[in-house]
Amino acid sequence: MVGQVSHEVEVNVSASEAWELYGTLQFSKLVEEVLSNFIEKIEVIEGDGGVGTVIKLTFAPGTGFTGCKEKFTKVDNESRVKETEVLEGEFLELGFTLYRDRFEVIEKGNNSCIIRSTIEYELKEDAAANASLVSIEPLANVAELAKNHLLKNKTAKDTK
Repeated sequence: MVGQVSHEVEVNVSASEAWELYGTLQFSKLVEEVLSNFIEKIEVIEGDGGVGTVIKLTFAPGTGFTGCKEKFTKVDNESRVKETEVLEGEFLELGFTLYRDRFEVIEKGNNSCIIRSTIEYELKEDAAANASLVSIEPLANVAELAKNHLLKNKTAKDTK
């Protein structure tokens, strides 16, 4: 079984400004802050934020999950696309053969862009019921808070 869910939010900053956040490890720090009720901590196991970087996510108690490791499989600064795939953790144990997060920053105008967050997944047929575990809500929350973070920083730069 193959599936995909996505979320888009428009942000009134340039795509390059948004990518300065999304295209770096700074984004992982924001995710850790925003999803603190779900993610206890994010550690960089290897790499500098480029392709091949491996991060370990430790989930908060009470979430039903302990954690996972993800690898950055794509960081394209030109087209502003970042992809991570789960290497190990409960999702794979629950029958997912692929669990990929994709973040795209799409230029809309000089001072406007769209942040698209997508989860792509593949499940073994006998685990198809676990598709209900896939939720775009955490990534949508991150996108909304990233938007606020970017706008706040833009306002601070504009007043200098």
